[in-house]
Amino acid sequence: MSTPQAAILIADEMHPSLFTMLDEAGYSYEYQPTVSRADLLARIGPFEGLIIRSKTTVDTEMLAAAPHLRYIGRAGAGLDLIDVAATEARRIQVFHAGTGNRDAVAEHVLGMLLALFNNLLKADREVRQGTWDREGNRGIELMGKTVGLFGYGNNGQATARRLSGFGCRVLAYDKYRTDYGDAYAEAATVAQIMAEADVLSLHVPLTTDTRQWINDAFIEQFSKPFFLVNASRGEVASLTAVVAGLQSGKVRGACLDVLENEKLKTLTPAQQAAFDYLRQSDRVVLTPHIAGWTHESYVRINQVLVDQLLAMKKA
Repeated sequence: MSTPQAAILIADEMHPSLFTMLDEAGYSYEYQPTVSRADLLARIGPFEGLIIRSKTTVDTEMLAAAPHLRYIGRAGAGLDLIDVAATEARRIQVFHAGTGNRDAVAEHVLGMLLALFNNLLKADREVRQGTWDREGNRGIELMGKTVGLFGYGNNGQATARRLSGFGCRVLAYDKYRTDYGDAYAEAATVAQIMAEADVLSLHVPLTTDTRQWINDAFIEQFSKPFFLVNASRGEVASLTAVVAGLQSGKVRGACLDVLENEKLKTLTPAQQAAFDYLRQSDRVVLTPHIAGWTHESYVRINQVLVDQLLAMKKA
């Protein structure tokens, strides 16, 4: 084994495969999956590396307590927990594992859509209760539908590849890319997607531009009723707007893996009212932020992180 590199602090729960990978790569580390923010601020000082998942926020206060920090690894796709501008000012390298869970997210999106279109959850509940209702559970085919994707990065591309196998026409909009049309999706504008899509699937990061992007005004601009899928960040879509769309018929159905507030015991009255409507609706499929949360992705994310660590060392 090579001489251990400077120590890494791992501040979130990680799959144990990470430790074997780090050992083999010659990195020393300290694993503190349940560390509180106060303790993390007190401990992070000597570390050159930090690996986080979903509970640790890296802001200016955290960076001020980490004078030796050189890199941060995010075991997932989104970077909304990290003050990227502040890390850039400090020349701290930030990398994520966007390719690690893209296949899991894409499969989950397709699974939610198929469950919604074919009334799988509703029909299952009814049959278990002794109700045999074929006509009431007549499904909708995904074949031939036009699906709009907002965001055409790792998750969007993986989703488009799978949709192509169902005979869908896929339109993709990505603010941060140019010339990204490919065999699986046509590059499109937001206006084109609003005019033509039967399904809108969100694959965007949470930024000031995307927060509450899907609101009442946005939904009303769609030319025809559409299905909404959100497996990105809950704050991108206003739940009250989604509920209003479902009630008006402008939103035909919704697949939501994420919510504005995922701490269900802390919902505001408005959030609670929206959530109560969604959870009672047969036109809604809800899952607890697990689109990228498979046994395989849990390991693959670690491999992607360690590969980037090794690449950084060689650079």
